[in-house]
Amino acid sequence: MTDSCDDSSNPAERPGIPEKKKFSEFLKTWITYLDDDQKTLREAYESLMEIGNSQDQVPLIVQLTENPKFHFGGFGFFKGRVTLEQHDYIHILLGRGLTLMDEAFVLGFTMGTTDRVSTQESSLFNLINQFLYPKPYRFTEDGARVFKDAIALAYVSDCLPLEEVDFQPLLDLPLREVRQAVNLEIDLLKAYYRIEARRYPHCAASQRLIS
Repeated sequence: MTDSCDDSSNPAERPGIPEKKKFSEFLKTWITYLDDDQKTLREAYESLMEIGNSQDQVPLIVQLTENPKFHFGGFGFFKGRVTLEQHDYIHILLGRGLTLMDEAFVLGFTMGTTDRVSTQESSLFNLINQFLYPKPYRFTEDGARVFKDAIALAYVSDCLPLEEVDFQPLLDLPLREVRQAVNLEIDLLKAYYRIEARRYPHCAASQRLIS
């Protein structure tokens, strides 16, 4: 792993988009802020879809580990597994962008909302991420810490298990109402995001979280 904040601020791999756009400034800077809560979930999602989204192009190891449609050996026991579409909705609700640091937080928080993730399970996920995932999907050392922080934060949150949320009936609601519907505490997220920004002062992905 690397502890470079520059790496953490790189965009995570975004399947289904032209090669030339994968590391564009748009990918690095796309975000729906927590305070931008009058936009509907559908509007935010459509802006994200301008970048690309194709489950078929996600590497198999990532799908086996993170997608509930795939079951193979021990990979299927990870908690908080969601489809790519659900995962994108969660990025929006949590006010996170598309960088590796954002990806680490979203995965950790989603797993943590199940209240069933053991220390051993989170450590195993990190190991798989570091040694089996393709490089564009791997967490940095900072990202691995944020992943574990996010699991812990979700444990103290009253947020519903995000893997169980049906987002379709919520698409045309303002983000404020969607977050309320899933019991997502904005003040709790903001408090952590301020801590994250102080811990990683040179990481653009962490510095931009509070608008």
